[in-house]
Amino acid sequence: MKKTLFALATAAAACAVSGAAFGQSFSSSVTLYGIADAGVSYQSHVQSASGQGGSLYGVTSGGLSGSRWGIRGVEDLGGNLKGIFVLENGFNIDTGTSAQSNRLFGRQSYVGLQGNFGAVTLGRQQNAMYDLFAAYDPMAIGSSYSLNSVDTLGFNGRADNAIKYTGTFGGLTATGFYSTGRDSTIPNGTEIPGHFKVGTNFGGGMAYTSGPFSAGVAYDQYQGSSIAAADGTAKRIAVGASYAFGDAKVFAGYRWLRDELNAATTAIVTARHDNLYWAGAQYKFTQAFSLTGAAYYTDARTDNKDSLMFVLNADYAYSKRTDAYLLLGYVKNHGSATYGVTSTMNTLPGQNQTGAMAGVRHRF
Repeated sequence: MKKTLFALATAAAACAVSGAAFGQSFSSSVTLYGIADAGVSYQSHVQSASGQGGSLYGVTSGGLSGSRWGIRGVEDLGGNLKGIFVLENGFNIDTGTSAQSNRLFGRQSYVGLQGNFGAVTLGRQQNAMYDLFAAYDPMAIGSSYSLNSVDTLGFNGRADNAIKYTGTFGGLTATGFYSTGRDSTIPNGTEIPGHFKVGTNFGGGMAYTSGPFSAGVAYDQYQGSSIAAADGTAKRIAVGASYAFGDAKVFAGYRWLRDELNAATTAIVTARHDNLYWAGAQYKFTQAFSLTGAAYYTDARTDNKDSLMFVLNADYAYSKRTDAYLLLGYVKNHGSATYGVTSTMNTLPGQNQTGAMAGVRHRF
């Protein structure tokens, strides 16, 4: 009996020690967040599915920001180590449909660890090029009227099956990114046994911030999404900078492209080269009202498809969460270029486009 009681006491003590080690009351939190953005839009000279052109009016989702809802969580694991996750769904608020190829969490879905070393995350994530565009595009690479409208040659700022490292050391932030299969929604877009190069995406970036000044550089490369095109690549290098003074902030950037893949990324074709330049400024007239202007110039080195886009946005914030905006844009296409103020509503070759959108955005 005494031996039995002693054994029970020993087991209870062991459980208590184990509970102290593995069940400590570290803090954790889960946050629901999102953006709802919609407006009434107009675009001229839109190319239809039948190949005709005409004006288009309608209700549109995501004038300034892609509509989304998400869940983010963090748990303090002790020793400055945290467990983190993000699940973020993108949707079209005008129709209620998914905005990222019917993915449940198409904008982001990752889990990882964060500590003094930085953060290592696994899942569907934004790549280093997207991070740079978001920081130095005057329009913050919004759904339309932004860099998203003109860098349309196969660029996707997110990738499936990705490993990402981000570390901040003083004013310097470094990013490394590798995807073993960048797009699981297309044939051969994800991992293929025996063909590890197919559909891969890798890159990296660095940014430096000191007071009102910030500058960054990023590299992005992905391989073809077929076995035949596995050695074909699309490469981008970009630099950007911003400077804030008083109520104003100015932006500038440059992106170089060499793309030897067809539109479906399944075949190697004659390499296309182009340069993309942008500059802009934002000014806050009051705490509520601001104006942002930007210009984007595409210099197509391989073919006659240059374009110049001008954008102006007037934004009025009713609160920290809700604002109304008026977007105006004009694209001047040269040769056979078909760029529009949005990436999904292009023009007939060589036609120009005028666009306008009045909308409201709410963050929660």
